[in-house]
Amino acid sequence: MRKSLLLLAFIIIFSACGVKQTRNLLTSGNYDDAIDNSISNLRSNKDKKGKQDYIYILEEAFAKAKERDLNTLNLLNQDANSSNLEKIYTTYIGLNIRQEKIKPLLPLKFIPQGKNARFPFDNYNTQIVESKNALSQYLYGNSKKLLASNSKINFRQAYDDLVYLNQINPNFKDVLKLIEDAQFKGTDFVHVFLRNETNMVIPIILQNELLDFSTYGMNDKWTVYHNNKQNGINYDYGLIMNFREINISPEQIKEKEFFNEKQIKDGFKTVVDRNGKIVKDSLGNPIKVDNFKAIKIRIYEFNQFKACQITAKVDYVNLKTNQLLESFPIASEFIFENRYATYKGDKRAADIDYYNYFDRRPLPFPSNEQMVYHTGEDLKEKLKAIITQNKFRK
Repeated sequence: MRKSLLLLAFIIIFSACGVKQTRNLLTSGNYDDAIDNSISNLRSNKDKKGKQDYIYILEEAFAKAKERDLNTLNLLNQDANSSNLEKIYTTYIGLNIRQEKIKPLLPLKFIPQGKNARFPFDNYNTQIVESKNALSQYLYGNSKKLLASNSKINFRQAYDDLVYLNQINPNFKDVLKLIEDAQFKGTDFVHVFLRNETNMVIPIILQNELLDFSTYGMNDKWTVYHNNKQNGINYDYGLIMNFREINISPEQIKEKEFFNEKQIKDGFKTVVDRNGKIVKDSLGNPIKVDNFKAIKIRIYEFNQFKACQITAKVDYVNLKTNQLLESFPIASEFIFENRYATYKGDKRAADIDYYNYFDRRPLPFPSNEQMVYHTGEDLKEKLKAIITQNKFRK
C-alpha cells in the first residue's frame, strides 16, 4: 500500500513539473516548444483529466504562434525585399507543419466545459507554392550572377544556394548542371610533385606512394590534389616535396666476446668432517647435501647495423602568383638492426633472457634503395600530418 502511494505521489509530482515546464515555455514565447511538449504528453490517454492542462496550453500556444507568424509574413511581404523570400517560404512551411502535428490528436475535449478545443486551420498550399517559386527564381538568378564573377567565395556561395534550390524544387531548369559548374569553379586544385635535390636516386615505388593522394584521404569539398596535371584545369596551388639530403650509413657488424660462469646443482654429496669421516644424523644415516658445480660459456655476440636518414621540406606555393606561402621542415629515419649470438660451452651458464639471441642468424643487409624506401614510409605519415594540420588558405 505504501509503495503504491509513493508511486502515485511521484507520478503526480512528475506530471505537475511537466505542465509547469510547458507553461513556462508558453509564457516565455517559445510557442513551438510548448506545442511539442503538449503533443508529446497528449499522444496517450489524451482524454484523462490529468491531461487537461496540456490541452489548454496547446490551444493557446497554437493561436499565439500562428498570430506571430502571420504578423511576420505581413511585414516581410510589405518590405518586398528579395532577401526575405526564404524566410517567407519557410514560415509558410512552418505554419503547415504545425497544423499537421496537431491534426492526429483531434478532437481534444475540455471536460468541464463539455466542448472541444479550437484550432482554426488554414490551407497554405497556394502560398507555399507561390513562395517556393519566387524563392527558386531568386536563387537561380542570383547564383548565375555569382557564377559570372571571378571569386571562389562567390562560386561556393552559388553552389550552396543551388543545392538548397534543388532540395526544395528538384530539377528546376538546369540547376544540376549549374551545381557541377559551381563545384568545379569553387574548388582549389593542388598540383603535388617531388623535387630531388640530393645526389641519390629516389625509388620509383616510393615516389608513386608519396604522390598517391588517394591513399591519404586528403581531398575535401573544396580541395582536390593531383600528382599529374590534367587538361582543362588551372591549378591554384602547388605542394612540393623537396628531398634535401639522404644519408645512409655503411653496413656495420660489431662483434663482442665475453665469458659467463654459473654454479648449478649437480646431484648430492655426502658430508664429511675435517678428518674425512662421514657425518651421520641421529639415526645413523649419512647426511647428504646438494652438490654444485661450476659451468662456463663463451659467448660471441654480433650486432648488424645500418641507418638511413632523409631530410626534406614541404613547400606550399601559390601558383597564380608564384609566391611561397609556407614551408615545413620534415625528417625521417629508418634503422636496420639485427643482434644475434653464438656460443661455446654450457648454454645454461648464460642468462635465460639471452637465449633468443642464440636462435637468431645473420640477415642480409637491405640495399640502399630499400633503406630509402622504408624511410619514406615514415615520411609519408609525417607528410599526411602536415597537410591535415595545415590546409591551404581559402
